[in-house]
Amino acid sequence: MTDKPLRPATLAVSAGRPTVEPDAPLNTPITMASTYVAGGDVEYGRYGNPTWTAFEDALGSLEGGRCISFASGLAAVSTILDLVGHGQKVVAPRHAYNGSIGQLADLEARGRIVAELVDITDTAAVVAACDGASLVWLESPTNPALEIADIPAIRDAAHAAGAYVVVDNTFATPLRQQPLAMDVDMVVHSATKYIAGHSDVLMGAILTGDDQLYDVLKKRRDLLGAVPGPFEAFLALRGLRTMHLRVDRSEHNAKELVRRLEEHPAISEVRYPGFGGIISAVLAQGAMAADLLTHKTKLWIHATSLGGVESSFERRRRWKMEPATIPDGLVRMSVGVEDVEDLWDDLRTALDDLVV
Repeated sequence: MTDKPLRPATLAVSAGRPTVEPDAPLNTPITMASTYVAGGDVEYGRYGNPTWTAFEDALGSLEGGRCISFASGLAAVSTILDLVGHGQKVVAPRHAYNGSIGQLADLEARGRIVAELVDITDTAAVVAACDGASLVWLESPTNPALEIADIPAIRDAAHAAGAYVVVDNTFATPLRQQPLAMDVDMVVHSATKYIAGHSDVLMGAILTGDDQLYDVLKKRRDLLGAVPGPFEAFLALRGLRTMHLRVDRSEHNAKELVRRLEEHPAISEVRYPGFGGIISAVLAQGAMAADLLTHKTKLWIHATSLGGVESSFERRRRWKMEPATIPDGLVRMSVGVEDVEDLWDDLRTALDDLVV
């Protein structure tokens, strides 16, 4: 075998494995330990766990950086926001994950930071907003508007201002986008979504290519205790092994559904960035029609999370924190790995009933 770099699908299967030797386990076992014998590198269960390490090695290999795992995506988000000094400015998309926007609003209300929310598609405005910023937060695609940011242009402006740049890569996954290769400072994931992939794990992760920044973030996790459980880490790693298969299938299904949704009279707009398994469809008859749709299907599940093997959807404006610039009738659809014909039959039947 040559020494050529392994491709992402191979890394997903092979990274983070135990040493290959006779009678060694093929998969990293779950290490249920809160206390370790003194004198080593771990010492205590808040500082490390072999099961976390296996997950972190695998995801780090896919993203091209060093990984720190967390109890949830929001625990990872809050750890990054802890880097922002008192009264300093954070630039973030006006359309973004509700939890991230909520944390920014909470910090601003308490006088900790100044948050400037921007239209991420207006690159000139984002570049201008970077002046005086301490942190520039990006989502690309955004949640749930599915807008794409010009990451290199914004990165250059942010770095010129002395700001860190972080990209939430949950929707794209490292299989479709690798922001660390674009010289951003940090990548954050809700590993709950596509990485674990089976709607049974709550976990988050931060990745960076900067060793000093890694040490700072790791110390914050040690101090705050926002650590994942070893069983969750085991499940997330097991899910990661098939992420390339799941993402390929959900993307294939999504592209076909986009084509059909664009032709249906109940739909006024379809938003899709051209990759991934998330679609946002706007119902022509507004909020009531969108709510009806999410309760009329049999296969599609009304649920707020995403990235699982099953197809789910929801009207995003049912959440009070969702920005008013998101259409009332927008339904965010997380396309699963079922047969696309069955998914369409279920969706079309419900949509046909909504045509006036």
